[in-house]
Amino acid sequence: MIWILFIGTMAISLLAMMMLKMAYAKYSKLPASSGLTGAEVAQRILDVNGIRDVTIHSIPGSLTDHYDPTQKTLMLSEENYHGRSVAALGVAAHECGHAIQHQQAYAPLHWRMAAVGATSFASNMLYVIPMAGFFGHFVGLHFNYQWIASIMALCMGVVMVFQLITLPVEFDASARAKKILANLGAVAPGAETAGMNRVLNMAALTYVAAFISSLAYFLYYLLRAQSNRN
Repeated sequence: MIWILFIGTMAISLLAMMMLKMAYAKYSKLPASSGLTGAEVAQRILDVNGIRDVTIHSIPGSLTDHYDPTQKTLMLSEENYHGRSVAALGVAAHECGHAIQHQQAYAPLHWRMAAVGATSFASNMLYVIPMAGFFGHFVGLHFNYQWIASIMALCMGVVMVFQLITLPVEFDASARAKKILANLGAVAPGAETAGMNRVLNMAALTYVAAFISSLAYFLYYLLRAQSNRN
């Protein structure tokens, strides 16, 4: 059962990521008629919204873009920082959406920020507990598997809730990005807008896949705990 779950959730995650990379690769070749770079669009968005305390930086890697609310930094991958494609502008605007959420005290973003510590601890425990059980078995230690399954379910539940909170945060940021780019005229109607929407929609699917995977594992460990109890 665990192998079926592992293969199934891995397939969902890989499919979502593959669709994102295909859309991103395609529309990274479609230049925006505005001629703006991702960094320039990001700065304009921040200026229009009166955000003066967020800095924009370039970082290595592909699709490594993110907004750090603790440091108030908007990190764009080199390709999107310097890029003038509709994909680059869409990603940059999406990350600006998170900065706007932070400025406006968007509740789900603050919930996610508050849950980072607990989620990090729970994620680490999901690796530590099975490894402890595995090595303990070889040295003659006996574990209560009901308790192990219960703890795993609890940890996975924390991760699942974090992924659930992430969904409105990401969907809202993409909705803001689409509206802002249209208002700024950075992406023209028609093919450019359709391409930008495609990239952002595929990015949203990766978060849906992450939530589905965490939910599946949570239910699995919950059922295992109940089964051991019975």
